Amino acid sequence: MPAAKSQIDALTRRYGPDAIPAVGPWNPMIAALLEHRSVRGYRSDELPTGTLETLVAAAQSAATSSNMQTWSVIAVTDPAMKAQLARISAQQKHIEQCPLFLVWVADLSRNDRVGKAEGMVLENLPYLETFLVAAIDAALAAQNAVIAAESLGLSTVYIGALRNDVVAVAQLLDLPPGAVGVFGLCVGHAGPAATSEVKPRLPQAAILHHERYAPRDEAQHRAVYDHALSEFSRRHEIAKYSWTERVLARLGRTAALQGRDRLRAALETLGLPLR
Repeated sequence: MPAAKSQIDALTRRYGPDAIPAVGPWNPMIAALLEHRSVRGYRSDELPTGTLETLVAAAQSAATSSNMQTWSVIAVTDPAMKAQLARISAQQKHIEQCPLFLVWVADLSRNDRVGKAEGMVLENLPYLETFLVAAIDAALAAQNAVIAAESLGLSTVYIGALRNDVVAVAQLLDLPPGAVGVFGLCVGHAGPAATSEVKPRLPQAAILHHERYAPRDEAQHRAVYDHALSEFSRRHEIAKYSWTERVLARLGRTAALQGRDRLRAALETLGLPLR
């Protein structure tokens, strides 16, 4: 059966007309996933009663490594608290605009309390692997919440800049040792000026490998994507930029980390020595 026009349209929006992948199975859930876009402008409308709990239920339904459930989430609605979190996160105004800001926490403190209650030292807590599991668990949970939010007609945007100063975040939110805010999430109704266009992604040929890692024609794929992202940024961003320019700007100079170059030391301060 030939692909429906809506499927081709969705793939075109995500990849551009020059990099549409082979069409395959399709349903409303996949269509909704391909329509995802980050929104950086919100109305102040309060969310319907029970929305937060519904999003958390969706989040807790995500996979979690060995059922350790090494994450927590803090719902922030107080304007003063959101203003302080925005300040930490490079003054991103949408943190203050959105009615609900969620701080996702890689949380080993709960497991530590279990060990202490049972009179056992948990030797594996301070290892990098355990923190990585907690951070991945938090990300999986958050993405479930994003999908749930979008299914309800809400918009979202992740805030990685919360890691600019994880110690300040921990102090503001009274996090115990062994817990760190790894990213934030704005949730709300998109404002009238918010962009409504799907941002293009790299062609599948640039990221999909079969059996073994084997990059091919990267320069060609990058050129196609640079053009697509440049056109998108021209329409929706403050300054026009290509993907190559974004990579060089974010990874080329330590200053671009905005304090996150000191993250390992900060994690040690928060009780995560990461052996």
